[in-house]
Amino acid sequence: MSVDRRSVLRGAAVGAAGVGFTTVGAVPTLAEAAPASQSGRGPFPQHRPFPPLLDDPKGILALPPGFKYTIVTQAGQTKLKTGQPTPNAHDGMAVFNAGHGRYRLIQNHEISSNGPLGVAPIEGTVYDSGVGAAGGCTVIDVDRDGTNRGEWVAISGTLTNCAGGHTPWGTWMTCEETENKANGTTRLKDHGYVFEVWGDGKTAHPVPLKALGRYAHEALAIDQDRTHIYLSEDASGPNGTFYRWSAPRGYKLGPSSWQDLQDKDFGTLEALAILGDDGKPIPDVAYLTSAQLLRPFRVKWVPVPDRDGATTSVRKQFTDGQITRGKKFEGVFGTEQGVYVVNSYAESGTSDLPADAVPHDGMVWFYNYDAQTIQLVTYFPESAIADSGDPAKYDDYNFDGPDNVTVTPWGSLILAEDGSASSHVLSATPGGPTYAIVRNMLNDSEFCGPAFSDDGKVLFVNIQSPGITFAITGPWRDYLG
Repeated sequence: MSVDRRSVLRGAAVGAAGVGFTTVGAVPTLAEAAPASQSGRGPFPQHRPFPPLLDDPKGILALPPGFKYTIVTQAGQTKLKTGQPTPNAHDGMAVFNAGHGRYRLIQNHEISSNGPLGVAPIEGTVYDSGVGAAGGCTVIDVDRDGTNRGEWVAISGTLTNCAGGHTPWGTWMTCEETENKANGTTRLKDHGYVFEVWGDGKTAHPVPLKALGRYAHEALAIDQDRTHIYLSEDASGPNGTFYRWSAPRGYKLGPSSWQDLQDKDFGTLEALAILGDDGKPIPDVAYLTSAQLLRPFRVKWVPVPDRDGATTSVRKQFTDGQITRGKKFEGVFGTEQGVYVVNSYAESGTSDLPADAVPHDGMVWFYNYDAQTIQLVTYFPESAIADSGDPAKYDDYNFDGPDNVTVTPWGSLILAEDGSASSHVLSATPGGPTYAIVRNMLNDSEFCGPAFSDDGKVLFVNIQSPGITFAITGPWRDYLG
């Protein structure tokens, strides 16, 4: 459907009047304007610039001066408590305080088929015993210095576990980024669900939370009231969207909610519609650009007809103009005031970029719970340098393809880059600058699952292939605090 951008966004630039921006590298930065508020109670947090990265003599991670890394796990090299090798394809991850001077990581493994480094099907943890379901999650106990104190399987028999989200009661919700159904041979059950994962080594309920829908899930966040779950969809043909699950009236999510969420009709699942100045849904997020940076847009939520996608994929159940779509809705992370969600990119000359829309190399949004508005808070214009795929032309100032997102203990953002050339971990301030804080020198694999310890001392992050978990320490507070 061809859409006139000017009519969709008429007046949008006026909403950003007085907010100028300049470009450093290819990243928009506010100039002489205070960032907008998350909730009316103050500005988005800012932080000091990070210094240039220093190359690693070992050729693994480039870091700022004064920072160091420890390898916690490595696929095929470290071992589980049960003797099997650490699985491959590390992805989304959460970190919890385990007490006694330790952290506990719950980690996804984005594996789509059986292989030598799949997640071991430990009894009691298996959802689907078919050989084509080799994904799942492991749990890792880690000392404060990053020393691995044991790893074990928490769920297995799932498929393409991409990202997810932590719960307020200390568990992890892992998301299957697939819509594959049972085929009677390699897959004995349908996939495309969310599962709740415990890290205590004793509790396992490998059951799908069908109330949250069956589609190509990416990540999620639970709001502070425990009445809503916000979920992203990484899909194309057509592009996916952002969803909200709402609890029945009077219901609060908690440690036993997994039992209720098995019912596909429990609560309400809705899809996002960002409203333009004419009150109609903007068809795709790519119609918005840095000209609308920090401008709040009203939204509405459109009920999903069949959340289990029995005959038609969830995203295909909506007609053009009903909802707002976007290429690669990815990372999601919640705060007390709202939730961040990332769109990785929308490239020129592809069928996933609507007519009259603007290609970009990444967007970060903030949805405000109270105001029920959404703002574009970080925007990466399409960059020929960043998209070149040529590391010789790439540097630590041109970025593309933000993926996973987390919020630091001080309120700023950490983004894991899944770009065209060298991948970075990025530090970003909403409406402000973006800095490279880690660069992958080992290969061109993406970073995944950034997660800060609650004391702010350690940033845990993964390289997806060959599957390595790092604990990065240093003077984080000096720059982010």
